[in-house]
Amino acid sequence: MSHPASPHSTTHYMGFTHRECEYLPCHQGVKQEFNCLFCYCPLVRLQCPGPYRIYLDQHGVGRKDCSDCKLPHNGYERSWRLMMKWLSDPQPWDGLPRS
Repeated sequence: MSHPASPHSTTHYMGFTHRECEYLPCHQGVKQEFNCLFCYCPLVRLQCPGPYRIYLDQHGVGRKDCSDCKLPHNGYERSWRLMMKWLSDPQPWDGLPRS
């Protein structure tokens, strides 16, 4: 189904800030609008450009700790474009630390 062209183009779909969230700000150092759209990052099981640490879960499986990553939260348009770039050719995370 196609959508009719709108005479008023917006970018509101690219993000929002949930100002009443008890965890806001969950990532320190965000300089632009805090984007909550990617609260649960779609790149958590994929290769990504963000900083992360690896921890072992209760089964000994390596998981990402993305607590220090601001990329999916730093500005509505900026974070949207970053996600669209990395999701356009998703690569499974290899389980290795960032080099």
